[in-house]
Amino acid sequence: MARRRLSHEGTLVLDSEGLSKLLADDEQVVALIAEARSRGMEVVISSLTIIEAVYAGTNKPRLNWVLSGLRVVPVGDEEARTASELLMGVGLHGHKYAIDAAVAEAALRQHRPVVMLTSGIDDMVKLCGDRVRLVGI
Repeated sequence: MARRRLSHEGTLVLDSEGLSKLLADDEQVVALIAEARSRGMEVVISSLTIIEAVYAGTNKPRLNWVLSGLRVVPVGDEEARTASELLMGVGLHGHKYAIDAAVAEAALRQHRPVVMLTSGIDDMVKLCGDRVRLVGI
């Protein structure tokens, strides 16, 4: 499998699928994260991503170890309001897209260039526009 190249420096954001695949030691995701780190990129997730990715079968020691190597971006009042504005701006509803909006909001305020590993390319294109490079996983 050919590895995808990421930009120099900046930030790599994982959505819930990215975190889930990292927890499962997915070869492609592990390789992309290793490459990002070798290029000086910081790897981040939204705090809400943890909620979305974790389930009853999650290996808690593995989760804790993986999270210790990521920067977890909190979602407070200001971030929630900005995420809501993103949703309203593209005509999406928070009931279905709340966590995607929080992930997009977190990505948009990171050190550029920003790359996101995501399974929701269509939704993230709407929320992030061309300000975040999206890599499908």
